[in-house]
Amino acid sequence: MQPTTGFGEVFQYSNLMAAAAGFIGGSKAVPGTELGKAYDQAMQKKVFDPLGMTRTTFDYAKALKGDVAMPHGDDVDGKVMRDRMEVHYSIYPARPAGGVWTSARDLARYVQMELAKGVLPDGKRLVSEKNLLARYEKKVTLGEDATYGMALMVDKRYGVPVVHHGGDLPGYHSDMIWLPEHGVGAVILINSDSGVPIRGLLQRRLQEVLFDGKPEAEETLAGVVSRRKAAIAKERERLVVPADPELVAKLGKRYACKELGDVKVVQDGKTTVFDTGEWKSAVASRKNDDGSVSFITIEPSVAGFEFVVGDKDGKRQLVTRDAQHEYVFLEAAAR
Repeated sequence: MQPTTGFGEVFQYSNLMAAAAGFIGGSKAVPGTELGKAYDQAMQKKVFDPLGMTRTTFDYAKALKGDVAMPHGDDVDGKVMRDRMEVHYSIYPARPAGGVWTSARDLARYVQMELAKGVLPDGKRLVSEKNLLARYEKKVTLGEDATYGMALMVDKRYGVPVVHHGGDLPGYHSDMIWLPEHGVGAVILINSDSGVPIRGLLQRRLQEVLFDGKPEAEETLAGVVSRRKAAIAKERERLVVPADPELVAKLGKRYACKELGDVKVVQDGKTTVFDTGEWKSAVASRKNDDGSVSFITIEPSVAGFEFVVGDKDGKRQLVTRDAQHEYVFLEAAAR
């Protein structure tokens, strides 16, 4: 993992670094065992079993056989649709960073333990109060009223310390929050991308109820929903679905990127599909203001990946970017 800024300059969350810490802890607890298995066994014995978290597991096959809420996302028109599961397996190799299947009841048991400063309902101690509270201590500044400790955020924007941490995968979003000075906590598990705004506003609404605060959460939510619908509709106006066949005809059949692997361009009737191997999606086309052309994935769980068409030394390419990196896919021979 290569840092992209000087040490301590910004808050950059890394799933892989969090996963490494988890695997190190697991190997220490269950030495001589494969890293993933050691971590799973350590969590079961040291956390899930003592807390009575009977519906919590890292076993995808087991979870999907039960009564499980499937993920949902938005299609290109903003309609909520059920997601496919392929992309969700990507977190499994880094599961200490957030690959657990759980229920609201089970997660609430964990929050109860935090509020009790490491003590279980039967009076037994699970973790020392000193070590538990050390995780709240400021390590990174997130903003004027928020800090990050050891995998926990402390938010004081409304004058009351709130400890929390959430997680996100396409179609799945969660948060656990507690007010250590007041003995109150809450958890929320969401199985739809359109439900994301509720997560942050739950924290606000909880404090409104507890402290007779000004009722802003519901009004804020209505505004968020309205703006979200407007943004989807505005972006939809610029997209051509199915992708413009004249623009598609100028694409290669396969592109390769040394960091991210291959993208195959496949025709399924009138629909153009970008297939990465692990997942695939139909794409829309868009002519950009600068004269360039983009193809954008539009299916739930993988919607929004933009590939800008380019040419380098006579070789066709597709370029995609995240916040700090640029990845170039160069045309390659078909397989």
